[in-house]
Amino acid sequence: MSERRLVFWGALALLLRPAYVATEIVAAAATTGGYSFVADSVSRLGEVGCSEAFCSPRHELMNGSFVGFGILLIVGAALLHRALGPWARSLLVISGLSSVATGLAPLDQSATLHAIAATPLFVAQPVALLVLGTRLRPGQPRLAAVLTATGFLVAAAALAFVFSGDGTATGILERLALWPVLVALAAFAATTLPRREPAARDRSAQPTKGAVRRRHAQ
Repeated sequence: MSERRLVFWGALALLLRPAYVATEIVAAAATTGGYSFVADSVSRLGEVGCSEAFCSPRHELMNGSFVGFGILLIVGAALLHRALGPWARSLLVISGLSSVATGLAPLDQSATLHAIAATPLFVAQPVALLVLGTRLRPGQPRLAAVLTATGFLVAAAALAFVFSGDGTATGILERLALWPVLVALAAFAATTLPRREPAARDRSAQPTKGAVRRRHAQ
């Protein structure tokens, strides 16, 4: 497979990732007992067990999305390694692996294991955005500024999420630490999409052999 094709698939993987938000909405819509995007963590949507107080019937969808969208991040980072650079690529691969592990370790099955699986995601993603922003600053200052600002935002939100415990803003803080990354990386991926080569237009602009002969005959 050509380098252009690999870059295309890598960019597509990152462009698809904002669809993750839809899986949260679909999973949350089926919960019973009340679920709040502001107060409740994303991980509650992946809880396997049910009780009278709360149940997430679509937990398989949520946990599957952690795995699936984590794999998309790994694939995108691996295929866009030249544009990302070694540090950002490695950090995003770690983030993807963390997402996959999170989906395989539901919160209510082992809270400790779930926390261990999810922690790298909240650390590696903001650092990756800051590293990538620094890398792109000379050639793409506007995109670099967006990535850097997003990196600081999600880092602050991640810290606030950790220290909030089970506070009333837990859900919104966690989403501020996760959702903006999806959009920022999709914006970056859009700039890496290979452009169509103007070969056909160039050939059509070149004079035909018959035209060249007529010119010489004149």
